[in-house]
Amino acid sequence: MNEPVASETYAAQIRRLAELTSRVAAQREEAHTWYAQQCAAADRAVAEATAQVRRAEAEAAEARELVERVDAEAAHLWQELRTRLGASARRLGDPPGPARDASGDPVPLLHGVRELLDRTRQPGELPGSLNPLLVLCGVGGAVVAYVLGVGARAVGTGSGGDLAVGMPVLGLVVTLLGPLVGLAPARLLADRRHAVLGPRPITVVLTAGLVTTVLLLALAPR
Repeated sequence: MNEPVASETYAAQIRRLAELTSRVAAQREEAHTWYAQQCAAADRAVAEATAQVRRAEAEAAEARELVERVDAEAAHLWQELRTRLGASARRLGDPPGPARDASGDPVPLLHGVRELLDRTRQPGELPGSLNPLLVLCGVGGAVVAYVLGVGARAVGTGSGGDLAVGMPVLGLVVTLLGPLVGLAPARLLADRRHAVLGPRPITVVLTAGLVTTVLLLALAPR
Protein backbone atom coordinates (compact mmCIF):
# COMPACT_ATOMS: atom_id res chain seq x y z
CA MET A 1 0.00 0.00 0.00
CA ASN A 2 2.94 2.37 0.56
CA GLU A 3 4.61 1.96 -2.86
CA PRO A 4 1.95 3.80 -4.95
CA VAL A 5 1.98 6.67 -2.52
CA ALA A 6 5.75 6.95 -2.77
CA SER A 7 5.56 6.75 -6.53
CA GLU A 8 2.96 9.47 -6.69
CA THR A 9 5.00 11.59 -4.33
CA TYR A 10 8.11 11.15 -6.49
CA ALA A 11 6.19 12.11 -9.63
CA ALA A 12 4.78 15.15 -7.89
CA GLN A 13 8.25 16.19 -6.85
CA ILE A 14 9.48 15.79 -10.41
CA ARG A 15 6.66 17.98 -11.71
CA ARG A 16 7.31 20.53 -8.99
CA LEU A 17 11.01 20.55 -9.82
CA ALA A 18 10.21 21.07 -13.49
CA GLU A 19 7.87 23.91 -12.65
CA LEU A 20 10.46 25.54 -10.41
CA THR A 21 13.15 25.10 -13.06
CA SER A 22 10.89 26.70 -15.68
CA ARG A 23 10.02 29.53 -13.32
CA VAL A 24 13.71 30.13 -12.51
CA ALA A 25 14.55 30.15 -16.23
CA ALA A 26 11.76 32.63 -16.90
CA GLN A 27 12.88 34.86 -14.05
CA ARG A 28 16.48 34.59 -15.25
CA GLU A 29 15.39 35.56 -18.76
CA GLU A 30 13.37 38.42 -17.35
CA ALA A 31 16.38 39.54 -15.30
CA HIS A 32 18.62 39.39 -18.39
CA THR A 33 16.05 41.37 -20.38
CA TRP A 34 15.72 43.96 -17.61
CA TYR A 35 19.51 44.23 -17.33
CA ALA A 36 19.86 44.70 -21.09
CA GLN A 37 17.18 47.38 -21.05
CA GLN A 38 18.87 49.15 -18.16
CA CYS A 39 22.23 49.01 -19.92
CA ALA A 40 20.69 50.39 -23.11
CA ALA A 41 18.96 53.17 -21.16
CA ALA A 42 22.21 53.96 -19.35
CA ASP A 43 24.09 54.07 -22.66
CA ARG A 44 21.47 56.43 -24.08
CA ALA A 45 21.66 58.61 -20.97
CA VAL A 46 25.47 58.70 -21.18
CA ALA A 47 25.29 59.56 -24.89
CA GLU A 48 22.76 62.33 -24.26
CA ALA A 49 24.81 63.69 -21.35
CA THR A 50 27.96 63.62 -23.47
CA ALA A 51 26.18 65.51 -26.26
CA GLN A 52 24.88 68.07 -23.76
CA VAL A 53 28.37 68.52 -22.31
CA ARG A 54 29.79 69.07 -25.80
CA ARG A 55 27.07 71.57 -26.63
CA ALA A 56 27.69 73.36 -23.34
CA GLU A 57 31.43 73.46 -24.00
CA ALA A 58 30.83 74.85 -27.49
CA GLU A 59 28.44 77.48 -26.13
CA ALA A 60 30.92 78.38 -23.40
CA ALA A 61 33.73 78.75 -25.95
CA GLU A 62 31.49 80.89 -28.16
CA ALA A 63 30.50 83.01 -25.15
CA ARG A 64 34.17 83.51 -24.17
CA GLU A 65 35.01 84.53 -27.72
CA LEU A 66 32.11 86.98 -27.74
CA VAL A 67 33.18 88.44 -24.39
CA GLU A 68 36.75 88.88 -25.61
CA ARG A 69 35.55 90.49 -28.84
CA VAL A 70 33.15 92.81 -27.01
CA ASP A 71 35.81 93.79 -24.46
CA ALA A 72 38.32 94.53 -27.22
CA GLU A 73 35.80 96.59 -29.20
CA ALA A 74 34.67 98.47 -26.08
CA ALA A 75 38.29 99.26 -25.16
CA HIS A 76 38.94 100.46 -28.72
CA LEU A 77 35.86 102.70 -28.71
CA TRP A 78 36.81 104.04 -25.29
CA GLN A 79 40.29 104.91 -26.57
CA GLU A 80 38.78 106.65 -29.60
CA LEU A 81 36.56 108.67 -27.28
CA ARG A 82 39.54 109.65 -25.15
CA THR A 83 41.45 110.66 -28.28
CA ARG A 84 38.48 112.71 -29.46
CA LEU A 85 38.15 114.55 -26.15
CA GLY A 86 41.87 115.23 -25.83
CA ALA A 87 43.05 116.65 -22.52
CA SER A 88 39.55 116.64 -21.04
CA ALA A 89 39.48 112.84 -21.36
CA ARG A 90 41.51 112.52 -18.16
CA ARG A 91 38.31 112.96 -16.20
CA LEU A 92 36.88 109.80 -17.76
CA GLY A 93 39.30 107.47 -16.00
CA ASP A 94 39.46 103.81 -16.90
CA PRO A 95 36.88 102.09 -19.11
CA PRO A 96 33.79 101.03 -17.13
CA GLY A 97 33.26 97.34 -16.48
CA PRO A 98 30.24 95.35 -17.62
CA ALA A 99 26.95 96.13 -15.90
CA ARG A 100 25.69 93.35 -13.68
CA ASP A 101 22.07 93.79 -14.72
CA ALA A 102 22.88 94.14 -18.43
CA SER A 103 20.89 91.96 -20.78
CA GLY A 104 20.55 91.50 -24.50
CA ASP A 105 23.06 91.32 -27.32
CA PRO A 106 25.91 93.83 -26.84
CA VAL A 107 26.95 93.75 -30.50
CA PRO A 108 24.17 96.09 -31.76
CA LEU A 109 24.97 98.49 -28.91
CA LEU A 110 28.63 98.56 -29.93
CA HIS A 111 27.63 99.16 -33.54
CA GLY A 112 25.48 102.07 -32.39
CA VAL A 113 28.40 103.58 -30.47
CA ARG A 114 30.65 103.10 -33.49
CA GLU A 115 28.16 104.87 -35.77
CA LEU A 116 27.81 107.70 -33.27
CA LEU A 117 31.58 108.18 -33.09
CA ASP A 118 31.80 108.04 -36.88
CA ARG A 119 29.18 110.78 -37.17
CA THR A 120 30.84 113.00 -34.58
CA ARG A 121 34.25 112.34 -36.11
CA GLN A 122 33.40 114.54 -39.10
CA PRO A 123 34.71 117.98 -38.07
CA GLY A 124 32.66 121.03 -38.86
CA GLU A 125 33.71 124.48 -39.94
CA LEU A 126 34.81 127.09 -37.44
CA PRO A 127 31.78 129.01 -36.15
CA GLY A 128 31.23 132.65 -37.04
CA SER A 129 31.79 133.64 -33.41
CA LEU A 130 35.51 133.04 -33.98
CA ASN A 131 35.76 135.56 -36.82
CA PRO A 132 37.51 138.13 -34.57
CA LEU A 133 40.23 135.60 -33.83
CA LEU A 134 40.52 134.82 -37.53
CA VAL A 135 40.88 138.53 -38.25
CA LEU A 136 43.64 138.74 -35.64
CA CYS A 137 45.38 135.79 -37.35
CA GLY A 138 45.27 137.61 -40.67
CA VAL A 139 46.43 140.90 -39.18
CA GLY A 140 49.17 139.24 -37.15
CA GLY A 141 50.46 137.28 -40.15
CA ALA A 142 50.56 140.43 -42.28
CA VAL A 143 52.37 142.37 -39.58
CA VAL A 144 54.96 139.62 -39.06
CA ALA A 145 55.56 139.36 -42.81
CA TYR A 146 55.82 143.14 -43.09
CA VAL A 147 58.36 143.30 -40.26
CA LEU A 148 60.43 140.57 -41.90
CA GLY A 149 60.22 142.44 -45.19
CA VAL A 150 61.39 145.66 -43.56
CA GLY A 151 64.28 143.76 -41.99
CA ALA A 152 65.27 142.30 -45.34
CA ARG A 153 65.18 145.71 -47.00
CA ALA A 154 67.24 147.16 -44.16
CA VAL A 155 69.85 144.44 -44.64
CA GLY A 156 69.95 145.23 -48.35
CA THR A 157 70.27 148.94 -47.74
CA GLY A 158 73.21 148.43 -45.40
CA SER A 159 74.95 146.04 -47.78
CA GLY A 160 76.44 146.32 -51.19
CA GLY A 161 76.62 144.27 -54.30
CA ASP A 162 73.96 141.66 -54.98
CA LEU A 163 72.46 141.93 -51.49
CA ALA A 164 71.62 145.58 -52.10
CA VAL A 165 69.55 144.49 -55.09
CA GLY A 166 68.19 141.13 -53.95
CA MET A 167 67.21 141.80 -50.34
CA PRO A 168 64.66 144.57 -51.11
CA VAL A 169 63.04 142.27 -53.66
CA LEU A 170 62.98 139.44 -51.14
CA GLY A 171 61.54 141.80 -48.52
CA LEU A 172 58.74 142.84 -50.91
CA VAL A 173 57.91 139.21 -51.69
CA VAL A 174 57.78 138.34 -47.99
CA THR A 175 55.54 141.33 -47.32
CA LEU A 176 53.15 140.35 -50.11
CA LEU A 177 52.92 136.85 -48.66
CA GLY A 178 51.71 138.32 -45.37
CA PRO A 179 48.03 137.39 -45.91
CA LEU A 180 49.03 133.72 -46.31
CA VAL A 181 51.10 133.71 -43.09
CA GLY A 182 47.96 134.20 -41.05
CA LEU A 183 46.62 130.84 -42.24
CA ALA A 184 49.14 128.99 -40.03
CA PRO A 185 47.74 130.21 -36.66
CA ALA A 186 44.22 129.91 -38.07
CA ARG A 187 44.90 126.26 -38.83
CA LEU A 188 46.14 125.71 -35.27
CA LEU A 189 42.96 127.31 -33.99
CA ALA A 190 40.86 124.99 -36.13
CA ASP A 191 42.77 121.93 -34.93
CA ARG A 192 42.27 122.88 -31.29
CA ARG A 193 38.55 123.26 -31.97
CA HIS A 194 38.44 119.95 -33.88
CA ALA A 195 37.15 121.80 -36.92
CA VAL A 196 38.18 122.32 -40.53
CA LEU A 197 39.53 125.53 -41.97
CA GLY A 198 36.87 125.93 -44.62
CA PRO A 199 36.40 128.55 -47.33
CA ARG A 200 34.76 131.13 -45.05
CA PRO A 201 37.49 131.16 -42.37
CA ILE A 202 40.18 131.20 -45.06
CA THR A 203 38.47 134.17 -46.73
CA VAL A 204 38.29 136.05 -43.42
CA VAL A 205 41.99 135.47 -42.72
CA LEU A 206 43.13 136.38 -46.23
CA THR A 207 40.94 139.48 -46.37
CA ALA A 208 42.20 140.75 -43.01
CA GLY A 209 45.79 140.00 -43.99
CA LEU A 210 45.44 141.64 -47.39
CA VAL A 211 43.86 144.79 -45.97
CA THR A 212 46.56 145.00 -43.31
CA THR A 213 49.32 144.52 -45.87
CA VAL A 214 47.89 147.23 -48.14
CA LEU A 215 47.57 149.64 -45.21
CA LEU A 216 51.12 148.95 -44.04
CA LEU A 217 52.52 149.48 -47.52
CA ALA A 218 50.48 152.64 -47.95
CA LEU A 219 51.60 154.05 -44.59
CA ALA A 220 55.22 153.02 -44.97
CA PRO A 221 57.68 155.91 -45.23
CA ARG A 222 59.18 156.37 -48.68
